[in-house]
Amino acid sequence: MKSLLVYLKEYKKESLLGPLFKLLEASFELMVPLVVAAVVDQGIKNDDPHFIITRCLLLAALGMIGLLCSVSAQFFAAKAAVGFATGLRKALFSHIQGLSFADSDKVGTATLITRMTGDVNQVQTGVNHVLRLFLRSPFIVFGAMVMAFTVDVRAAFIFVVLIPVLTVVVFAVILTGIPLFRKIQAGLDRVMRLTRENLTGVRVIRAFRREEEEKRLFQERADELMKMQLTAGRITGLLNPFSMVIVNIAIIILLSTGASQVAAGTLTLGAVIALVNYMSQILVELVKLANLIITITKSFASGSRIEAVFAIRNDSLAGGGWLPPDTEWNEGQQDNKPEYHEPEYHKPEYHKPKYHIQFIDVTFRYPGAGEAVLTDINFTVNKGDTIGIIGGTGAGKSSLIHLLPRFYEAEKGAIMINDQDIRTMPVDSLRSRIGIVMQKAILFKGTIRDNLLWGKANATEEELWEALRIAQAEEFVSSKEGQMEAKVEQEGRNYSGGQRQRLSIARALVRRPDILIMDDSTSALDYLTEAKLRTAVREACSDTTVLIISQRASSVMHTDKILVLDEGKIVGTGTHQELLKACPVYKEIYETQFESST
Repeated sequence: MKSLLVYLKEYKKESLLGPLFKLLEASFELMVPLVVAAVVDQGIKNDDPHFIITRCLLLAALGMIGLLCSVSAQFFAAKAAVGFATGLRKALFSHIQGLSFADSDKVGTATLITRMTGDVNQVQTGVNHVLRLFLRSPFIVFGAMVMAFTVDVRAAFIFVVLIPVLTVVVFAVILTGIPLFRKIQAGLDRVMRLTRENLTGVRVIRAFRREEEEKRLFQERADELMKMQLTAGRITGLLNPFSMVIVNIAIIILLSTGASQVAAGTLTLGAVIALVNYMSQILVELVKLANLIITITKSFASGSRIEAVFAIRNDSLAGGGWLPPDTEWNEGQQDNKPEYHEPEYHKPEYHKPKYHIQFIDVTFRYPGAGEAVLTDINFTVNKGDTIGIIGGTGAGKSSLIHLLPRFYEAEKGAIMINDQDIRTMPVDSLRSRIGIVMQKAILFKGTIRDNLLWGKANATEEELWEALRIAQAEEFVSSKEGQMEAKVEQEGRNYSGGQRQRLSIARALVRRPDILIMDDSTSALDYLTEAKLRTAVREACSDTTVLIISQRASSVMHTDKILVLDEGKIVGTGTHQELLKACPVYKEIYETQFESST
């Protein structure tokens, strides 16, 4: 939690003024019982209306000043807490954006969403309450005890016994509830994960008529969370009754001893009223303090979860330098985390590289996976070539091309671009040379122009239309109202699958990359449109090396070279005709999609 307080530095003034105004309010509140005692002992006893009126005006003044102090404290505390949460949320979002695919997979999208929303809100609430109450409540509790000694020493010893007893009860309840709050946050993660899965796959759920099953599963998770919350609520709910019982017993003792002293003339009636008021103040503030500690406990749990995200090592995949294979990292020891920085990049002297792309004995497995997804991958690509990569589902095609922009890091081997190991290249520099069209075409809310400019922020109008022409999207964009300014809904929901794919291809083509990766990005296109797209890319981007990943033989059969993957290994390399003769896996794929000529 300490590491998160750095985001409170910009609000030092507010963090100081908030508690200060609360202490002023508490000071005025401690004066009230003494004024009331004076009204009873002097004004009422002596039948002095002037004294009563002046003291009542004094009470009103104390109340107004206390109100102004309270409002000021709330303003400064809220400003500091909201500013703190804003800074924290921005930093967390920025950090998450920089995480590698491997780290994102490990943590899980639902967990990241929960920590950036619910956990940050909980920490914000904790900061707000601490600034307002953390000093005020103890100040009033011990201040009331001190003021009680100024009224009557003998009666004040009841306070000396009461406060430790109440403190024991409060902390016993809180310590019992702390583990439950942590379980509640974990349960909330599970509900969030299930909710996200259902919202993302709602069409599949309806297609397979699984609505009732998913409702039942969600109800089970929600019921588990509710039970944990009820258990924690019951335990913390014991706090108020126990506190009330103890304080009421103390009040009974106080009234009993006070009555005997009043009868003996050693204590005034106003003094007894003042002591009872101080006793009530202690009760109220201890309950507030208990609730504050519960809130702080929740905030610490949420803060620890946020720190766990910040502690995820941000290695070379996300913009840092390459971690040597023998580097060990204990996730629980953040203070001992070795620092790795972006490697110093020296542009190599110009020489004609032997190959544009080269994979040398590359092996890769996903974090936590038992078996390697790719094993001993070796191939070379010349500048300007168009390479097809084909294989069955799960053969490792997408995993292979995700290694090139370093979304994931190879376990063994090396990947070279222009004879330079990509691990020695700055990630920004590497990725700026690559245009990639993902397997799932994703568009962002805005306009068509906004989405195309993702490829190149300063692209001209001619460059945008040229990219659309090559991607075979010029015709349908021209027919849209507003053309380039046509609206795009979230994820491109207002466009067909083929239109989304063509816009995604155009977005990658805008930057005119050295390497263009098309990961099964034409699956929604008809054969004629796909053929026109291939021809246009070859003619307009003759210097661009193109990698086409597909399960359709028609998409790769006209490429310069085809790589055939099967169970994570390259089982065939060559042209279409060569593979038909020499590669049974490719021949089987081809014959299942086309009528055999034999």
